[in-house]
Amino acid sequence: MQLLTFTIGSDLYAIESRLVLEVLPLVPARRIPRSPDYVRGVFTYRGRLVPMVDLSMRFADVPVRERLGTRVIVMDCPVRAGGGAAASFSLGLAAENVLGVRQTTATETAATRPSGPAFLDGPLGRLVRIDSRIVQLVSVEQLLPAELAAELAAVEAGERSAAAPAPDTAASRP
Repeated sequence: MQLLTFTIGSDLYAIESRLVLEVLPLVPARRIPRSPDYVRGVFTYRGRLVPMVDLSMRFADVPVRERLGTRVIVMDCPVRAGGGAAASFSLGLAAENVLGVRQTTATETAATRPSGPAFLDGPLGRLVRIDSRIVQLVSVEQLLPAELAAELAAVEAGERSAAAPAPDTAASRP
């Protein structure tokens, strides 16, 4: 499995690289009123509005530090649509010190998920070992509460539908 690794404070985290579309320098985001503190806002990515989540704020309650290594990981975020059909939307993740992609072996990724109430049904996946360091996997599917994921997906969907040309009704008039 390939993992994109980054830090939050002194802790090492990773997401599966198969979900990553692109890694960008930190870009400004326009705040979304009444959104949770960890939703940094929306930014323009390839002509579309894409929501951005501050991973440091999400996991450590501290805003991401704007440094040279701070990046926006643009990824394909899975979300469950009405009726249970799988869908996805683009999501930016502001992360400090993005280190790069690491290939892991089956032995390294075989580590288990910690037990305890703080780890149940949350966005933190299992712990793995890479080069003798413990890495916390982020479960992207559970990064956002379902209702918030649906609302943020609607931001991108609304942008896409607004960009679509309106049907020509003049041709159908008598």
